[in-house]
Formats: sequence, structure tokens, C-alpha cells
Amino acid sequence: MQGCHISPMRIAINGFGRIGRTILRQILALAQHDDVQIALINDIAPAETLAYLFQYDSTFGPLPHDVTVSGGNLSVCGRNIALFHETDLTALDLSGVDVLLECTGIARTSDVAERGLGAGARSVLISGPSPAAEVTVVLGANIHVLGAARIVSNASCTTNAMAPLLRELNAVAAIETAHMTTIHCYTNSQPMVDAPRGDMARSRAGALSMVPTTTSAMTLIEQILPDLAGRISGAALRVPTASVSAVDLVAQMRDDQDEATFTAALKARVAANPVLGWTDRPLVSADLRARPESLIVAGPEIRMTGRRQLRVFGWYDNEWGFSARMLDVAARMADREAL
Repeated sequence: MQGCHISPMRIAINGFGRIGRTILRQILALAQHDDVQIALINDIAPAETLAYLFQYDSTFGPLPHDVTVSGGNLSVCGRNIALFHETDLTALDLSGVDVLLECTGIARTSDVAERGLGAGARSVLISGPSPAAEVTVVLGANIHVLGAARIVSNASCTTNAMAPLLRELNAVAAIETAHMTTIHCYTNSQPMVDAPRGDMARSRAGALSMVPTTTSAMTLIEQILPDLAGRISGAALRVPTASVSAVDLVAQMRDDQDEATFTAALKARVAANPVLGWTDRPLVSADLRARPESLIVAGPEIRMTGRRQLRVFGWYDNEWGFSARMLDVAARMADREAL
């Protein structure tokens, strides 16, 4: 799917934070998004702050274009995008919008999620797990469940990394049980200095320690791949890096495996999955920044213990890759409207 042209669609972005800004960066940077129209951006932060944070990004570097605000518009690369600061989406006119990209992180109830529909958008795609969603979709794993759903969750970045891998791994050699550890860069849910955050470990300074914690991915995996329900466990380790995360999966297979045969078969399955990648080079996390795949499997890190225990390791840019999936799934949703 990477590099493929995306059909014309009209979107709106609600919440111009890490994911909202990364989505717009991809629209501006990649030719396959030339036909994506941006009806508006809505965020409660001051316009000048939004423009500044979009132009100067500590993770992806400065945008090689001027970003200005004038007359209620965010102007960049010849695009003038209407900028609003409404706390209630129903105050906006979203008529003609194929997909509202809900990127605030607060669409936890159907009332909040449905405000986009109430404002006129044909459908809403939520940038994270949400009980308000009619379905949770992970491209490369369960896109077939999309159907006619109007409120859709794009799951989490880790779920987007894990689910396609588990699907292909289970197809190559049936999984008996597995445990996943996501080695995840720090995020805004952690403080920069020690401060109360409910979870005691997550109350510690995120850039100073490795922090063991939980991940929502495991609950979502059971929804997305019900055949594996009860057989996959997982945990997270937040680490003091600013971008790019990893999945370390140890699986017990049902039948004996040959490591070379297994690796070749998995590599072929990964090549056929539109959101997965593979590397045979000895890469480190910085090498994977701004990669669009949901997960890049590290071939040299595959290990076998005995004949049935396998270890598979992969990298994912938890912001860039996830934002790429937001645009991909939005395109699928918009295509329904054109029928």
C-alpha cells in the first residue's frame, strides 16, 4: 500500500497534536495524498502556537516550508486551511466532509464521537482505542469488519504493529501461546519530572528511567483476531527515547519448526501484507524514524529455541506509521461514500 495513490477525499482534523500534525505532514509530503482535501483543522490551542509546533517539530525536524496564520487560515505549501478553536464540534459546519479524523484523544463516549456526525461529517475515524466506536479496524489484520460503520476506531499504534504480525505468524505456523513486550518511547501520558499520574511507575520522569507498565493492545488484539483470544499476553516497557518503538514477541508454536524454513515463509507473508516491512540489516531505532509501515520485522533478530519456541522482533514508528494508517483507513471509509 505504501506509495500507492489514495483516491480523492475531503477530511477534517479535530485535534492538532502529535497525530494530527503528523497526518498533515504526510499529506503535504507524499504525492499519493495530492488529492486529499482538508476542509478544516479544529484545536483549542492558539493559532500561532499551532503554526509554530507544526513548522518546528522536535521528532521529525523543521518543515522545509513557511507556516503562517492569517484571516483564520493556516497557510502552508500553497494550501489555506481553515483553522477553528471550538470546544464543541457541533458548532462547526462539516457538511461535505467524507471523514472527520478525531485526534483529540477524548472521544471516549458515543456522545463525543457522534458530534462529528451531528456537524455533518459522513463518518468519524478515531485515532486510538475507543468504546464509542462501532468497530475497531487494523489494516492488514481485519479491514473486512469495516462494513458501513460510521464511527470507527483505528486502534492503537502498538495494536497496528502487533495484529498484522500475529495474523501472518499464525498463518505460517499455528500459535499455541505468545507473550509480547512493546518497548515503547515515552509519551505525553508520562511526566518529564516525577509527578502523580495514578499509576505509580508512570508517575516517574519518563526521560530518565525505563518504566514497566501495561498496554491496551492486548484487549484490542482479542477483538481484532478472535481466533487468538486467550492465547496472547503482553506488557509494555516505556524507555527514554523520543520516537520509534519495538515489539518483542516470544511464541510457542503448535508444531515443530525449522528456523530457516520458518523465516523464509514468514518473510514471504510479510512481503504480501501491505502494511508490514522487513529488514535484514542490523538497524537501531533511529534508523526507523518516519517509516510508514505498521511494523518492520527484523530478520536477524528471529530466534528459535528447541523446535517450537520462536522469538520475533520488529520496529515501528508509533507516530508516523500510525498516522499513515489513519490516512489509509480514512481512504477506505471515503471510498464507501463514493459508491
